[in-house]
Amino acid sequence: MIILGIETSCDETAAAVVEDGLTIRSSVVSSQVDLHARFGGVVPEIASRAHLEVINGVIGDALVEAGVEFSDLDAVAATHGPGLAGALLVGVSAAKAIALASRIPYIGVNHLEGHLHAAWLQNPEVELPLAVLLVSGGHTMLVAVRGDADYEVLGHTVDDAAGEAFDKVARLLGLGYPGGPAIDRLATEGDPTAIRFPRPMQGDGLDFSFSGLKTAVLHHVRRDPEYTVADVAASFQAAAVDVLVSKLDAAATAIGARTLVIGGGVAANSALRAGVAALALETGRPALIPPRELCTDNAAMVGATAHWRLRTDGPTGLDDGAIPSLPLPSRSPESRRS
Repeated sequence: MIILGIETSCDETAAAVVEDGLTIRSSVVSSQVDLHARFGGVVPEIASRAHLEVINGVIGDALVEAGVEFSDLDAVAATHGPGLAGALLVGVSAAKAIALASRIPYIGVNHLEGHLHAAWLQNPEVELPLAVLLVSGGHTMLVAVRGDADYEVLGHTVDDAAGEAFDKVARLLGLGYPGGPAIDRLATEGDPTAIRFPRPMQGDGLDFSFSGLKTAVLHHVRRDPEYTVADVAASFQAAAVDVLVSKLDAAATAIGARTLVIGGGVAANSALRAGVAALALETGRPALIPPRELCTDNAAMVGATAHWRLRTDGPTGLDDGAIPSLPLPSRSPESRRS
């Protein structure tokens, strides 16, 4: 089964061709970073217009790279939430148009579920259950995966997402946008032990909080105008990663996970990747750490998820729209036992 996946939930216009939910035939991503950099963050109106300008070319490139035509497709999928409403509509509308013109099924894909399926793209034989850390600019959560489409959210952020905290701290330090990669690069030049920033909610359940950590950085730079930017970046990153890794460890223990998984844009952070790899060695649980191109927003994860959703749920109705606040689908404990 050959599926064209389309991703436009935020500021990346992406298209990919995925075969049988596992083989990536092509993956094309057009970034808008330069458009949003001078504003210090994503501007929804600019994002939507940029998607409109490049989506046809991105889809065409994905088909050419895969060596297929529209007539070869068995289905087309697009992220229909969560994300920016206007941005989502561009991808959803393009996918529906292709579905109508080619007379093939359309599948609306949950963006968060797509990040979960990046694990299967890396290793189809992954051992269940999985303890998954989904961490990005908009979401930070721990998810138990016991089977395909069998998800349970174990914990989530009560305020800022981790990626949002990285961006805000980077802006505070004058590092520009996007903040996560800037802090990651600069942290290699600093001392992660120079400043002992707090580890919010560490050892306290499976929920996260990053607002206090961000505020602690603000107070530090105000108190010490002679601060070393690299040391602040490294110390902040160390605190954030400590919390993320320790919570993943606690979640894995709680559910008896066989495998650790990370996904989402912040999963591209080198310190987090190293921390999860070290946790895997320490606990004897293998870790799936997807390549960076499958951590950040991409359409391969959309095509992979669509394959399984089409098999279990069938096509999505063409009257289904974009759902900006779409939650991750989860099964109740009662349905899991039945």
